[in-house]
Amino acid sequence: MVGGPALARGTSMADGLLLSMRGIDKRFAGIPALTDASLEVEPGEVHALIGQNGAGKSTMIKVLTGYHRRDDGDVAFDGKPFEVSSPQQAQAGGISTIYQEINLVPLRSVTENICLGRETRRMGLLDWRAMHAEAERLLGRFRVKVDVRRPLMDFSTATQQMVAIARAIGFSARLVIMDEPTSSLDEQEVAVLFNVIRQLRADGVSVIFVSHKLDELYEVCDRVTIMRDGRTVRTARMTEISKLELVSQMLGRDVAKTEGQTTSFSRPAQASDGEVVLEGRSLAAGQSVHDVSFRLRRGEIASFAGLLGAGRTETARLIFGADHPRAGGLSLDGKGFTPAHPRDAIAAGFGFVSEDRKLEGIVPEMSVAENMTLALLPRISRNGVVDEKRQREVVNHFIKELGIKCSGPGQRIRELSGGNQQKVLLARWLAMDPKLLILDEPTRGIDVGAKGEIQRLIRSLADSGLTVLMISSELEEVAEGADRVFVLREGRTVAEFAGDEISEDRILAAMAQGHITHEDPTR
Repeated sequence: MVGGPALARGTSMADGLLLSMRGIDKRFAGIPALTDASLEVEPGEVHALIGQNGAGKSTMIKVLTGYHRRDDGDVAFDGKPFEVSSPQQAQAGGISTIYQEINLVPLRSVTENICLGRETRRMGLLDWRAMHAEAERLLGRFRVKVDVRRPLMDFSTATQQMVAIARAIGFSARLVIMDEPTSSLDEQEVAVLFNVIRQLRADGVSVIFVSHKLDELYEVCDRVTIMRDGRTVRTARMTEISKLELVSQMLGRDVAKTEGQTTSFSRPAQASDGEVVLEGRSLAAGQSVHDVSFRLRRGEIASFAGLLGAGRTETARLIFGADHPRAGGLSLDGKGFTPAHPRDAIAAGFGFVSEDRKLEGIVPEMSVAENMTLALLPRISRNGVVDEKRQREVVNHFIKELGIKCSGPGQRIRELSGGNQQKVLLARWLAMDPKLLILDEPTRGIDVGAKGEIQRLIRSLADSGLTVLMISSELEEVAEGADRVFVLREGRTVAEFAGDEISEDRILAAMAQGHITHEDPTR
């Protein structure tokens, strides 16, 4: 419950702080998204907010800015209780948010974007001269000189970021929240942005800096708050916490206490010497993949390990032809391979179970049978007519083989548990008799029992000769399940471990510090 006594407590707890959020709870349909979470920001500091997907960072920010109403807890800003019901109210109260996807109007001029919502008028008409001068003055603080009369879309992403910051300062923001501000910037543009952040700090403006790039945190941030599973697990000064500690606490791993088998995988001590099925060399694409190399061998479970933003899923999309590299290349069975579309990858024998089961995997209103045979339809159809007998044989076989719990092939897939939905998606590609199966977060969001079943299934598939590429944010799943691990850090392959070389502490060290074990990670 928000209000009354809770707000009274909030005034005293905020002494010496610009922002104080304590005991924050937020539930969606009864499921906790935040539990007793906290965040405190000092005046004129750059404060990092970090955590993996689902840690609660975005929910915390949305509670602060009025997008979500908290269920419990205290929020104070500038020493006073802070209660808003919309981002617009938060902005008027001195808190501005700059989102990863720049939330401006590209067809409008720079001036219009900076002054939107606080236009200057003279005798009832817009005072364009005054507004142009205001826009130039604000951008001039950051040494940005552009024609403010031109549409925003004419300028680079970096300039658009500066416009968004100028707009925030124009609202007299005391606190600016930057959500992944460097994700679309090159190195030179990042340097400019960091200079702007330092200037904001010098001017007494505080910044909450949300980023997954560890090096950036140490370069520009004063303190860090780490979130995991909807809770705040630690706040520390950047000078007092190592990268290894940072990563360990993000993932909830205590390396010194890591012992025993915690998954249902059983991995051989030695990596296989099977033939190389797929090789990637120096792949680069977009802003997330810069230099990724790997070799995937027959009958082996290989894994891409890394923090959020390391480039794991983006590399998998390159393999599957969903995106295209700007540099580097792939080879399949020793020959050059350039899939222009996922259909090319499917034709080559690839399957891909996406990370987002609901958005990119299942078709909720379709049946188990229809979902399972979507990729197979061209093979079991003639002149547009599905061979229903063949479809039934395939569906019944995999329902039995994978132990899919359903009332029958005609049941709608949305009525199944998460684990059984995931089995249907696995069956979709197994029905194609693939040579390579890419599994992005194969056990996310499913119960412990189903997780064990799927882990044992993945191992049995590899043992039968299938090449599996597994992407997982669960470190123990990678360490215990993979025969070979490629560690990715900020879009680059920085380490490779195989067989009994694989351990959680080695993977953690590579994720945190960029430790390289081989000059050539495809060796």
